[in-house]
Amino acid sequence: MGARTKGSQRAPNPALFEVVARHFRVLGEPARLELLHVLAEGEQSAAALMQRSGLSQAGLSKHMSVLCAAGFARRWREGAYVRYALADPRILKLCELMCDRIETATNRTFELVSAR
Repeated sequence: MGARTKGSQRAPNPALFEVVARHFRVLGEPARLELLHVLAEGEQSAAALMQRSGLSQAGLSKHMSVLCAAGFARRWREGAYVRYALADPRILKLCELMCDRIETATNRTFELVSAR
C-alpha cells in the first residue's frame, strides 16, 4: 500500500494500512453494505432508504453518517428532505470481488463434500 512495485502490487506502508483497515471496518456492517447496494440503483431519499432497509431513522442516520464520512456515500438537502447517493461506485467492485471469492470457496467446499 504505497508506491507500486513489480506487477501491480504496492510497497508496504504501515500508515496507509491503518487507513485501509478503517475503511474495511466501515464495510464490516451488513446494514451499510445493504445501503450501498440500494444506492447503486441511484440516489435515494432518507425515507426510501428507511423503507428499503427496515432501519429506524436514527439507525439510518448513524449508518449513513459513517458511509459519508468514509467517502462511500454523499448527502444533501432538498428542502425538508435528505437525499443520498453513492459517492464512489468503485466500492461496489470491492464487494463483488469478495462475493466472487466466497462463491469460489463455497463451490470448492461443496465439491469436496460431494466427492466423499
